[in-house]
Amino acid sequence: MKRYIAGLAFVVGLFLAAAAPAEAQRIPGALGIGGQVGDPSGVTIKIYNPAGVSYDFLAAWDLDDFFFLNMHGQYERPLEVENVSGVEYFFGPGAFIGIRDRDAPVEDDFVLGISGRLGINVPLEDRFEFYAQFTPRISLVPDTDGDLGGGLGVRYYF
Repeated sequence: MKRYIAGLAFVVGLFLAAAAPAEAQRIPGALGIGGQVGDPSGVTIKIYNPAGVSYDFLAAWDLDDFFFLNMHGQYERPLEVENVSGVEYFFGPGAFIGIRDRDAPVEDDFVLGISGRLGINVPLEDRFEFYAQFTPRISLVPDTDGDLGGGLGVRYYF
């Protein structure tokens, strides 16, 4: 099941990339595709909107045989620090759904929860975006449980 979802997320990402405009820059509505390392690591897709909410999707996995999909709405603002330009901070709410692969005889867990996101973006030449983020999560199903995640990543805009 976990491999099926990972394959499906990859194929959806390829179709979204093929449908994106030919201009490779961070303009409103631009599609960014990239990767993230950390806890969790995964493939990320972002629909950029500087005037409102940007949408960030992450198909992720960790070393505990846990695969999940995240979706966040992100508000991005310029970081106003002396002698620093072009850097943005972002924040926003989100949700996740996942499957934790368990060894027999215990069945796999289906996990559903809410999360938040806080981080910084460093755009480079209107095509690349480097980011660092912190993601607190609260699982609601099957049990209430808290977890912290985060990562470093890069996206290329189409």
